[in-house]
Amino acid sequence: MLVFLAVAALLAAFCVPFVKPGQNLFAVLAGFFGIGLLAVVAAVAPMGRAALPALGLRPAGWRPIVFGALGTLALSVAVSQLGIEPKGMKQAMEISREPGLFLISLLIMGLLAPVVEELMFRGMLFGWLAGRWGGGVAAGVSSLVFAAAHLEPAHVVLVLPLGLLFGWLRWRTGSLLPSMVSHIVNNSFAVLAALLVGVD
Repeated sequence: MLVFLAVAALLAAFCVPFVKPGQNLFAVLAGFFGIGLLAVVAAVAPMGRAALPALGLRPAGWRPIVFGALGTLALSVAVSQLGIEPKGMKQAMEISREPGLFLISLLIMGLLAPVVEELMFRGMLFGWLAGRWGGGVAAGVSSLVFAAAHLEPAHVVLVLPLGLLFGWLRWRTGSLLPSMVSHIVNNSFAVLAALLVGVD
């Protein structure tokens, strides 16, 4: 965890001067999640072949993956009924409706973001916590940290139930795949829904 934090901080410090006011949001997000991915790789690289199972990248079977994906969609629909619309998420969804940006937004928000977030929170952080205090604590704490990392209070409220589901899937299956697939499904569904609303 210390290596991850150190590498992420160094990369962020290097990249910040290149961020200009008014820069495309997707470019900033791609850079942010790119830094996260590089930091994860740097942190687990010394483990060699043991890195993948340590991150939870192991088979899980199709049932928890399907359950997780359907449960995630149900939760997303339920929390959307609260009428909460975080400003950051609203801005990203509006940009994704622009001509020519749908595929880019799908790749960044629907694929890159959930993969990196799962590697960080349910991969590295969960594994570090589980090795010290057990899977239940790891699931709960990693879910809370995941929600808090979204910073905007409205966004925290929306993603906390999803984070708890993802943490539970990681704990019960011992695999990162169900939560990762569920997270990808959730984000991709949100991008697609934004496009359809824009078309209407």
